[in-house]
Amino acid sequence: MTQEELDALMAGDLDDLDSGEDEVETTSSDSVIDKEIGKSVKDDLENGCDIGAEEKDMREYKADANMAWPPPPPTEDHKMVSQLDDVTKDSEVKATQIFDKLDAVNGILMDIESDIQNASLKIDDNIALFEKLSVKFPNIKEFKKALDDNKEAKEKLGEITQKAQNGEDEVMMAMDIMQYQDIHRQKIERVINVMRALSKYISLLFEGSIDDEKRVSSALHIHGDEDTDDLVTTDDIEAIIESLGKKK
Repeated sequence: MTQEELDALMAGDLDDLDSGEDEVETTSSDSVIDKEIGKSVKDDLENGCDIGAEEKDMREYKADANMAWPPPPPTEDHKMVSQLDDVTKDSEVKATQIFDKLDAVNGILMDIESDIQNASLKIDDNIALFEKLSVKFPNIKEFKKALDDNKEAKEKLGEITQKAQNGEDEVMMAMDIMQYQDIHRQKIERVINVMRALSKYISLLFEGSIDDEKRVSSALHIHGDEDTDDLVTTDDIEAIIESLGKKK
């Protein structure tokens, strides 16, 4: 609705309004606009919206490069920066837990290696004893057999020690690989910072010089709109005239 038409309404020239009704269908009052927009947003968020040929409910929205989806509703599941913040936070927590577990495994392997060394010292004593007994009593086969068994056990302990040391090396390599997680976290944080900077830039770019509360309301429907069953009525016109009178 133009300023001339509003002036005509204020002057009571409703005949001119009737003659121009086919060209411009009218605007609604602030209360009607807010009510309709609020209801529309609520319906979109709670019940989803019809997107034409796709016939999908927005509650079933899933990101897909091959789908011509409209922008998703601003629910918690679709707040990108918030989700990325959750990813970085959770990944850091899990990475710390993994480091703790790897460190615990490394400690266990070191304890095993220490126990093997203590056991090896006892076997060395046994070997020295049975060597003396075998020399002094060469006819007693049990001394010779005990000596051979202790030497074999000594070799097995050496193999176990080597495996424990290999396990420690694997743990250290796993810790080195986990360092890349921190690099990935930094990359995600850099993306977050770029997105936040872009959001602030767009907000400044579209910032107006008039407060939204003082801005003139937009018409729900204008000439040329299709499938508009809820057109503005005469009561809505009277409401806007009344609101204009109160502003004066």
